Amino acid sequence: MPSASNPHALSMLVRKLESIAHLSDEEREAILSLPIRVQALPSRQDIVREGDRPSQCCLILDGWACRYKIVGEGRRQILSFHIPGDIPDLQSLHVHTMDHSLATVTKTTVAFIPHRALLDLTTRFPNVAAIFWRDTLIDAAIFREWMTSMGRRPAYGRIAHLFCEMYLKLEAVGLAAEHRCTLPITQTDLADALGLTNVHVNRTLRALRGDGLITLQHNTLIADRWDELTEAAEFDPTYLHLENRAAG
Repeated sequence: MPSASNPHALSMLVRKLESIAHLSDEEREAILSLPIRVQALPSRQDIVREGDRPSQCCLILDGWACRYKIVGEGRRQILSFHIPGDIPDLQSLHVHTMDHSLATVTKTTVAFIPHRALLDLTTRFPNVAAIFWRDTLIDAAIFREWMTSMGRRPAYGRIAHLFCEMYLKLEAVGLAAEHRCTLPITQTDLADALGLTNVHVNRTLRALRGDGLITLQHNTLIADRWDELTEAAEFDPTYLHLENRAAG
């Protein structure tokens, strides 16, 4: 299918970028005019694999994706979760060989944006280039926070911290409110992301529910006691650098 402009689809990218920085009207229109190829993908499918040299970036329009690596004996380490508005492989613009894989977690709709179009956009609009750079720096901040969690926080705090992070990311792009959000990840996904066993994840979720901090039902997370959840997580949202929470 040839690439074509799709302003409705690209509005998700605009919303994401405006959650971390300011866009002018001209910059917004230039982003909405990017050529894209939209594709619906099933759950648990690779979008790009480690070792690939892609010529396009992937914008998540609907659903969830994750970055991951496979280590000895086929064990998976999830490196990050991604939601609508994210471009998880933006670094492929300048780091040409993928050093990890990107896959869908749920049924996911993605928009592929040619590298040449993104490079032209950032040449014409240096502020957009700076915002993309800011986005990758925030990604690095999230990686540091995950490393801190896995190295020093107990399982209770690790899971609580991830829940706080994903809620605020979803809220920032208008996909969550009132401490309720979609959470379509399995206990195995949590274990692979947080360096825990499935049994440990299950036991910790029961503890979080038993303490009245959360409710999990039908792929929905409800933070029943948000302040207590953030306290248990030692959660400080500064590292997310959100300029406009719940802007949409």
